[in-house]
Amino acid sequence: MSDGSANGAHERTGLLSYTEDDHSRKIVDFTDWDDEDPRNWPRSRKLINVGIIALMAVLSPLASSMFVPGIAQIADDLKTSKETVVGATTGFVVFLGLGPLILAPLSETFGRRKLYLVCFSIFALLQIPTALSPNVQGLIAVRALSGFFGSVGIANGGGTISDMFHPSQRAGVFGWYLLGPLLGPTLGPLLGGLIVQHLGWRWVFWFLTIICTINTILGFLFLKETYAPVILENRKHRYEETEGGKFRIANQDDRPFWTRLVISMQRPLKILFTQPIVFTMAVWQAILFGTTYGLYTNFEDIYSGEYGFSTTQVGLVYLGPGLGFLICVWFIVPKIDTVYNNLTKKHGDEAKPEYRLPLANIGAVLIPISLLWFAWTVEYRVHWFVTVLSTVFFGLGQITILNTVQNYYIDSFSKYAASAIAAGAVFRSIVGGIIPLFVSPLFDKVGYGWGVSVFAFLAMALSPAPLVFYYYGEYLRERFAIEL
Repeated sequence: MSDGSANGAHERTGLLSYTEDDHSRKIVDFTDWDDEDPRNWPRSRKLINVGIIALMAVLSPLASSMFVPGIAQIADDLKTSKETVVGATTGFVVFLGLGPLILAPLSETFGRRKLYLVCFSIFALLQIPTALSPNVQGLIAVRALSGFFGSVGIANGGGTISDMFHPSQRAGVFGWYLLGPLLGPTLGPLLGGLIVQHLGWRWVFWFLTIICTINTILGFLFLKETYAPVILENRKHRYEETEGGKFRIANQDDRPFWTRLVISMQRPLKILFTQPIVFTMAVWQAILFGTTYGLYTNFEDIYSGEYGFSTTQVGLVYLGPGLGFLICVWFIVPKIDTVYNNLTKKHGDEAKPEYRLPLANIGAVLIPISLLWFAWTVEYRVHWFVTVLSTVFFGLGQITILNTVQNYYIDSFSKYAASAIAAGAVFRSIVGGIIPLFVSPLFDKVGYGWGVSVFAFLAMALSPAPLVFYYYGEYLRERFAIEL
C-alpha cells in the first residue's frame, strides 16, 4: 500500500511502501520516474561520468606502456639490463589485473565514487616516487603498486556504465569507454617516445603525475555516485532523519557487514572458476592481451632493427592498431545493440546475454588472420606499410571481441557486473604481463614468423567460442548457476 497519504504530498512518496512481512517498515526503492535513479539521469550527466572514468581507464594502461621507448635509457641510467627493466611492465600489468579482484567487489560494498577517488588519488601520487626512482628495484616496486590502484577505472567502469544505461542502450557507450584499456597501451609508446627523446625517461612519469592529478580533480568536482544500493542507503538515512520511523531498502542484504564484505571479495574468483563461459572467454582475452603486450614490447626491436626506424617513427607504428580500434568503435560496436535488440524482438521480446555474441565472430576470424599476416610479412621483410596494415585488422578484432564479451558479462551478472568483469580482467592482465618476459627469447629462437604464429594458432583454437556459446550459452548458464 502507498505511503503517500500518511506523509502528505511529496514528490518521492511513491518510493515508499509497506510490506506485511517486514514489521511495517517502509521500503525505499526507485520508481520508473525517479530522477535520482542513474538510469533516469540526463544523458549529459551520464556522459560526464563516463568521460571521467574513461580517462581513468586510458591513463592506467597508458602508464603501462608509456616508458617502453625509454627501456634502454632506463637500463643505462639505473645500471641494469633491458630485460630487468621489462619487469617494471610485468609488475604493473599483473597488478593491473589483480586490483579488480579487490576493488570491484569493494565498489559493490562502499559505492563506485569513493573507490574511484581514493584509488586514483593514490595512483597519481605514486607517479612521483616512480619519477624519482634511484634504482630498478624501487622502480619495479612502485610501478607494481601503482598498477594496483590504477586498475580502479578498469575494475569498475563496466559496472558504472551498467548502473546508468539500459541494456538496449549500453553497447555503443561501452565501446567508447573500452577504448581506454587498449588505446592507452597504443598511445603510450608514441607519447613516451617523444618525451624520452626530448626530455628523458623520468619526465614520462612527471607527465603522468600532471594528467592523473587533473583527472582526479575532475573526479572530485563532477563524478557522481551511480551504484543503486548506495544511493538508496543515503536516501534511507535522509528519510529517517527528516520523517522519523524505520525504513528499509528494497532487497536489502541483512547479513553482517564483514560477512557481506568477505562474500563480495570472493565473488570475482567464484565467477571465474565456476562459470565455463567466463573462464573460456577470460582465457581468450588473456591470449589477446598477452599477444598485444608481447608485440608492443618488441615493436622497437622489429622496426628499428629490421626497418631502421627512429624512436619517434617506431612510436607512430602503434597508431596501426589504434586506427583499428577507432574504426571498430565507430562502425561495428554500435551494431552490437542493433543485433541484440533485433534478436530480442525476434524471440518474443525475451532478451538473453547470448544475443551480444554474434559480432564476436568477426574478431574470431580477424585475429588469427592478422597475426599470421604480420608474422610472415615481418619475417620476410615485406614493406613496412604492409606489416602495419595487418595491425589495423588486429586492433579491429580485439575491440570487437572485448566489447561483445564485456557486454555479455554485464547482461549475465547485472548487479555484480563489476565483479564479473574483474573475473575476466585478472586472468587477462596476469597473462598479458607475464608473456612479454618470454616473447623476446621466443623470437630470438624461432624468428618472428613462427614466434608470432604461435599466438595466431592459440587464437585460432578459441575462435569457435562465440558460436558455441551463442547456441549453448543459456544451457551452460543454467547448468552452472551460482548464488552470488
